[in-house]
Amino acid sequence: MNGEFKIINIPKISDPRGNLSVIEKDCIPFGIKRVYYLYDVPSDSYRGGHAHKEQLEFLIALSGSFEVILDNGKYKEKVMLNKPNKGLLIPTRMWRELENFSSGAVCLVLASDVYDEVDYIRDYDEFLESKR
Repeated sequence: MNGEFKIINIPKISDPRGNLSVIEKDCIPFGIKRVYYLYDVPSDSYRGGHAHKEQLEFLIALSGSFEVILDNGKYKEKVMLNKPNKGLLIPTRMWRELENFSSGAVCLVLASDVYDEVDYIRDYDEFLESKR
């Protein structure tokens, strides 16, 4: 299935005082219109459970780790995010679920648009129908 989503390396500047990563210019293929983050997610909980019709999202594990299950309607693939200098670009019309959050995990999401409920597909059967 890979080819539909992409792991992107975020530039990292190493320094004895600590590392610095920067997202600017052409690091991701869209302008950022919304930023949000998930934290204090219990290890037995999941987030996501939807797809977007038009919005692109870029997920980064700023701290800790979690898994992202990506589903294009035919195939599912699990991606582990656990490095703050690597992010996951999720294309449109891709179902996603986030699970197995480690203690202290923080998931940063950069989105290509502002929140719009109309852009969400929250019913899995509706998602599958939209893929036909």
